[in-house]
Amino acid sequence: MPTVLVPYHLDEHLPDLRVSLPDGTEPIVVAPELGEGDVWSRLADVAVPTAEAVAAVAHERPVIVSGDCSTSLAVMTGLQRAGLDPAIVWFDAHGDVQTVETSHSGYPGGMPLRIILGYRPDLIADRLGLRPITEERALLVGARDLDPPEAEYLATAAVGRSEVADTASKLPPGPLVLHIDLDVIDSAEVPSLRYPVGCGPAAADVIAAARAVLATGQVVAVDIACTWFNGTDEAHARLLTELLAET
Repeated sequence: MPTVLVPYHLDEHLPDLRVSLPDGTEPIVVAPELGEGDVWSRLADVAVPTAEAVAAVAHERPVIVSGDCSTSLAVMTGLQRAGLDPAIVWFDAHGDVQTVETSHSGYPGGMPLRIILGYRPDLIADRLGLRPITEERALLVGARDLDPPEAEYLATAAVGRSEVADTASKLPPGPLVLHIDLDVIDSAEVPSLRYPVGCGPAAADVIAAARAVLATGQVVAVDIACTWFNGTDEAHARLLTELLAET
């Protein structure tokens, strides 16, 4: 299983984001050339080579590690380019279904799941060639910090919802991308998160749930978002190593 490392939070380079692979191999590192455009253009500059890297190894169940959830757009694009059509299982303390029109901060990292579901393809999906998936093919797991517009959207959307422990029993059919934002874990266990959320599951419970999803044989790629500030301390490295060992 190849590992693709995208050492970026949005368009910010994270030189200290590292992975230690269980088999001692080196990851495929994405090193984009960033232009001078707006944040969406610069996100595309990161996503285009990431999608190419994923497409090249798409049939080997790749693991993608990055600094935020926007990398999922490139992961889905790369898999689609390789002829796969996966649904998505989205572990996250947040909904990531904000929009430009409803977000107070305008933070693009709060929008990728909504974009995967077809929102505003002009922002980045059209540039990547990303095809949207239907709401029924997305499962949101562990989300407990929703802004009011996100809660309103999810109340009527066909997006599935699950607690971490119940994930394997609620999966969409067919091939899956297993997306795990590590802030789904209770913030007491994960230091220096950009957007910490308490009252969440333990790391061991998230790892057990990921193991159960992987055991179904449906997973075609694992997408891990290390949403902490630049730098990988001992606790971060241990958590990432434990999760990578499961994949």
